[in-house]
Amino acid sequence: MSLKMSCGCAAAVLAAALSCAAAAAPALKVSESLYVEAAPAAVWKIVGGYGSVHEWHPAVSATKITAGRENRPGAVREIQVKDGSRIVEKLIAYDGRGRSMRYRIVESPFPVRNYAATLSVSPEGRGSRVLWAGQFDAIGEGEDARQKARELFSGVYRSGFDGLKARLGGANPH
Repeated sequence: MSLKMSCGCAAAVLAAALSCAAAAAPALKVSESLYVEAAPAAVWKIVGGYGSVHEWHPAVSATKITAGRENRPGAVREIQVKDGSRIVEKLIAYDGRGRSMRYRIVESPFPVRNYAATLSVSPEGRGSRVLWAGQFDAIGEGEDARQKARELFSGVYRSGFDGLKARLGGANPH
């Protein structure tokens, strides 16, 4: 192989590698947190049921476990959203004592892929800190698609927190 051909091949490989690296944007991360003056156990009693999102999230009309068992890794839930859409999620990890669950989206109308999120409740001061954090890849080109995906999930999490505050009644959110 001549030096000229070798350099040409190396340049083509390098260009392809750089192109792939540029196209593979880092995963997006979104997190929202809420402080409430309520005991962690009381907060977890509301949000800790994998099959009961409809009881506290105002956008959800029904939740059904379609495979596996409630609060057991591997459980699959189907969420009916009030706008008529459907979301299917799979529970990855569940720690009732640690008040944390991790799940991933299997099927949804959202413009994302590789979505996984954690919902947790921890003691803070005289109350609780609720954290909802997700990581995913946006479907679509450019920063606009990425920003829309971030805003979508930030809104989902904040709406859920509004529902949680309503369920807690007199708890003082910060």
